[in-house]
Amino acid sequence: MASLISSLKRSFSKLLILLPVIIGLTVSPLAVNALYPSDPSSVDALDTSLHGQNLQNTEYVKYDLSGRDLGDADLSGSYFSVSNLQKADLRGANMQNVIAYATRFDNADLSNANFSGAELLKSRFDGAVIDGTNFTNAVLDLPQVKSLCERATGQTAESLECGGLNQSYVPASEEQNKFNPGIS
Repeated sequence: MASLISSLKRSFSKLLILLPVIIGLTVSPLAVNALYPSDPSSVDALDTSLHGQNLQNTEYVKYDLSGRDLGDADLSGSYFSVSNLQKADLRGANMQNVIAYATRFDNADLSNANFSGAELLKSRFDGAVIDGTNFTNAVLDLPQVKSLCERATGQTAESLECGGLNQSYVPASEEQNKFNPGIS
């Protein structure tokens, strides 16, 4: 009797371990509203001119939007990952709270675009037109901020906080190292 109970306990514990795996395999994966370049329907769905379109909260993963007209489009809350927007027309586009990781904006026209609150880490803006662009509270890599500040003027320079860029640097102290005594 004791061996039967012991055998049942072992079988029950194995079932408890396998139950989540079995349930996980039977539940179908959740669909994500993302546009992938390998999906032909997503390529056909995008019009060449997206000027003024409402594209809020859309995902673009490894997507090529180079040379596209996205002027005055509302892309707020959208997500770009390793996407290409080189030479795209984003004049007046609402890019507020966008996440654009490792996205290329090289030579794009970003005039009067609103990137406030955007997370733009690892993204590049080489040669982009940034007249009147708003980067207030946007998160960018320091080298990109420095590069943008070299050509930013007026409101754009203010939103990038170009004036205080060098003020945040604190040189090393001439005093004794308080964290590692004996090392100066």
